[in-house]
Amino acid sequence: MGAKIAELSKEAKIYPKEALARVRNSDHSILIGLPKESAAQEKRVVLTPEAVALLVNNNQRVVIESGTGRPSKFSDKEYSDAGAKIVYSPNEAFEAEVVLKVEPPSGEEIDLMRPGACLISALQLGKQKAEYIHALNRKKITAVSFENLEDKVGGMPVVRAMSEIAGSTVMLIAAEYLTNVKAEGKGLILGGITGVPPTQVVIIGAGTVAEYAARTGLGLGASIKIFDNHIYKLRRIKQLLGQQVYTSTIDNYSLGQALKEADVVIGALRAEKGRTKIVVSEEMVSAMMPGSVLIDVSIDQGGCIETSHMTTHDKPTFNKYDIIHYCVPNIASRVSRTASVSLSNIFTPILLQMSDLGGSEEMIFNYKWFMKGVYTYRGSLTNAHLARKFQMNHKELQLLLAARY
Repeated sequence: MGAKIAELSKEAKIYPKEALARVRNSDHSILIGLPKESAAQEKRVVLTPEAVALLVNNNQRVVIESGTGRPSKFSDKEYSDAGAKIVYSPNEAFEAEVVLKVEPPSGEEIDLMRPGACLISALQLGKQKAEYIHALNRKKITAVSFENLEDKVGGMPVVRAMSEIAGSTVMLIAAEYLTNVKAEGKGLILGGITGVPPTQVVIIGAGTVAEYAARTGLGLGASIKIFDNHIYKLRRIKQLLGQQVYTSTIDNYSLGQALKEADVVIGALRAEKGRTKIVVSEEMVSAMMPGSVLIDVSIDQGGCIETSHMTTHDKPTFNKYDIIHYCVPNIASRVSRTASVSLSNIFTPILLQMSDLGGSEEMIFNYKWFMKGVYTYRGSLTNAHLARKFQMNHKELQLLLAARY
């Protein structure tokens, strides 16, 4: 009997065996760091105290630098009560496995990060230089950008959320600068009342910012004209608004005539490849009515109006040809608490999925929608557009992942 068992054992050794399936490691605890925003104009935070409590209850560790939530009216005590560890220097927050920021980190902040860490932040391509990419690659950091991150259905959740906020807020900004409270204002109410012609608003672009700006403007009673070179976008925005609004493709004559009659102009074109295209020339701006308000929402991608240049929340406007220009890149930061809750709603489920899988690398390996946001990975630039912009070599991320095993 013993000899027969030994014989069977020998035979079993020659049979091929299936490889064990990869399993999720749901007990993996990720150290998540939230350093304070160093940019004076940035008031948002990526996680709210409620989100931190949920992550901690799911076995995650959160380190947050003291004062990070204060600009959005979240206190250190709220974060501490939620289970976060409050630290008093940026070093400890930047040493986490996963670092969450709104503004991209500076060179000095990248130096504080641990090699091989994961960074999730905005990229803000309009003001980046090649050295930023080199600094990330020297530390072999996996960087994920807000602007390129997708969701499961191919949408861009962060871009969409911040565009909704910017679109709703931009009309309130326009209303403020049309009044006489601001010295250069025309003294108009944004909208219309009985017996008074409605305010004329021109929106350039037919995306999410335009949709929410138009909703707000129509609600106030303004007359809205929307310009875009994509007919399907114009058709879609009319359906979304549920009202007959003036729409047109962008040509110099039609747009120029609309600008001459406009009280408010909103530049809301999104760059498709690289820098946003200039569609409003300096000559068109000079022909506008004095005291009109011009807001270039796409200024973070270079702007779509020739006379625009970037401004700040401290000094948000400048005058050219008697036209009030408002060109602040992070409009959503004006309503930082709303924006922070919105960001937290997006990233909390992502971090929970990341912990279930065992880390950021497994997240990239398992979810293509998350992979779309990655632009540096283990010392390599993986985004073709950035490679062209900075004249650098890049490697396809899928090939790098395939080489892991």
